Amino acid sequence: MIGVEILKLLRRPRTWVAIAMLNALPTLVAILVSVTEVGPAPGTGPPFLSAVLTDATLFPLAALAIVLPLFLPIAVAVVAGEAIAGEAQTGTLRYLLVRPVGRAHLILAKLVTVVVFVLLTVVIVAGVGYVVGQIFLGQGPAPPPAVTSVASSSVSGTALTGAEVAQRTALALGYVTLSMLGVAALALLLSTMTDSAIAAALGAVGFLIASTVLLGLDAAQAWHPWLPTRHWLAFVDLFRDPILWDDVVRGVQLQLGYFVVFALAAWANFATKDITS
Repeated sequence: MIGVEILKLLRRPRTWVAIAMLNALPTLVAILVSVTEVGPAPGTGPPFLSAVLTDATLFPLAALAIVLPLFLPIAVAVVAGEAIAGEAQTGTLRYLLVRPVGRAHLILAKLVTVVVFVLLTVVIVAGVGYVVGQIFLGQGPAPPPAVTSVASSSVSGTALTGAEVAQRTALALGYVTLSMLGVAALALLLSTMTDSAIAAALGAVGFLIASTVLLGLDAAQAWHPWLPTRHWLAFVDLFRDPILWDDVVRGVQLQLGYFVVFALAAWANFATKDITS
């Protein structure tokens, strides 16, 4: 069942259209930065974007930072929101459950499929970002012979080797993927509560917009540590020297908490749901 759902995901044109659209904006940004040779000042704009003119190896991270606040969670919410509600909307949900497939197995298959979409999207955005960065931004100035093993600089300004950049980039990809799992589980929960895939996706996006608004309000400061968008960009701390783990660990714990709670709530609701379509 899980394999069937994953194949359905990979065969749907809208899956690849969504991924292509996510890559369009970082590609446009890379072209503009390359043509104008003007990037945002350090400390402004998306993380890492101010450094890509001199170090193109950082553009995959800049690409993720560009799509993370809005476009990536919207794509995840749309796919997860369609998981159950889309089947109900097209009238195929009852036929899926007529087969010897339990509801728990079906909701698990849908959840795994959404997780695969998140991981696939993050990896492709980073991969395309790397290729685009090399094409339009180049390698930057060559390092002196004495420091040829140095490939990049940390956010703190110290040198990082190519191996360190690769390891930290892999950690960042994992962190961004994990950050989207809370969104996926919430949209899946809403997908079990309605027969409208659009309503489920909009509900999840509305929740995230509310979280972002509350993060900007001092009156809601007591809620800030628990808001799902609070630590999304904490992967920047993986490129400090030494790595600052506090916000990264808090972000992992928060997203795992949201993922477990919303996923269990989705299972509980779907297990008792009266299927009429």
